[in-house]
Amino acid sequence: MGEELMRSNNKQVILKSYVNGSPKESDMELKTSTIELKIPKGCNDAVLVKNLYLSCDPYMLGRMKKLEGHYVDSLTLGAPIIGYGVSRVMESSHPDYEKDDLLWGFVGWEEYTLITNLTTCFKIQHKDVPLSYYTGLLGMAGMTAYAGFFELCTPKKGETVFISAASGAVGQLVGQFAKLMGCYVVGSAGSKDKVDLLKNKFGFDNAFNYKEESDYNVALKRYFPDGIDIYFENVGGKMLEAVLNNMRIHGRIAVCGMISQYSLAQPDGVHNLFNLISKRIKMEGFLVMEYYHLYPKFIEMVLPHIKKGDITYVEDFAEGLENAASALLGLFSGRNVGKQVVVVARE
Repeated sequence: MGEELMRSNNKQVILKSYVNGSPKESDMELKTSTIELKIPKGCNDAVLVKNLYLSCDPYMLGRMKKLEGHYVDSLTLGAPIIGYGVSRVMESSHPDYEKDDLLWGFVGWEEYTLITNLTTCFKIQHKDVPLSYYTGLLGMAGMTAYAGFFELCTPKKGETVFISAASGAVGQLVGQFAKLMGCYVVGSAGSKDKVDLLKNKFGFDNAFNYKEESDYNVALKRYFPDGIDIYFENVGGKMLEAVLNNMRIHGRIAVCGMISQYSLAQPDGVHNLFNLISKRIKMEGFLVMEYYHLYPKFIEMVLPHIKKGDITYVEDFAEGLENAASALLGLFSGRNVGKQVVVVARE
């Protein structure tokens, strides 16, 4: 009887086949396995966790493809999807973690995960904010916004800032950081509701629906008659081309993502890169994991603003692992409004 009590069903979202082109729900499969709710003997520096919230992020699509030389390894077929999550420690053999500690970091898309490498995990110290924030605002998305905007773009008061995919997990934060710096901020998004959100909830100076614009060059000239100092790039393709035409001399571009290109068999080319030379533009890609050493500094900066209400965050919740695949795919059609989160268990 005691042995049975130590085992539990473990619902999992499995990668069934590598993605080819656009992702499909059939690339993933919901399965139920069993797991021993105990750390195996000899497994040191590990934690067994119960997963509470899972983060849906565009970069995950790259890991679901069979790619050579990608910046992160492909996921394993037949194994759970891996992504960022918020979890409660059930048992620990690691000196830094105890039972009932909370953490955020890489976990499986499943009810319970045995984590044997905690280098990608952070113990949650501040519990007076919604725990789901650690999938986004106080997790990877927040650090991405912070590093890309402050470290790469070095903003100054009064500068002009443009953010594409601005209502997403990262974009909504970049815009609010820019407003706190005293910048003029415009964002693009894919629906009227998202445009309203940018202007009325996140405090952007202006925003537009890119789907209603036949010429991005014209749109950007409308909102930036004197040009763009800082572009936070989340989209790529024709939007990037239009931005390059509208950048100011010594402008800065932080290349965070290119969601318009991820599902294309043949990505769009960019034909006006000479602007980088003629306008002396600094354009730099980055990976957030290279900036995690700044996490304490980020928390110190952002928490007071959250508590004062200077920074707000919109989340889009999908309930249950059975809805996780659909929630992830929704990122690539723009279905989500704000940060897409999967609720595995509410505590």
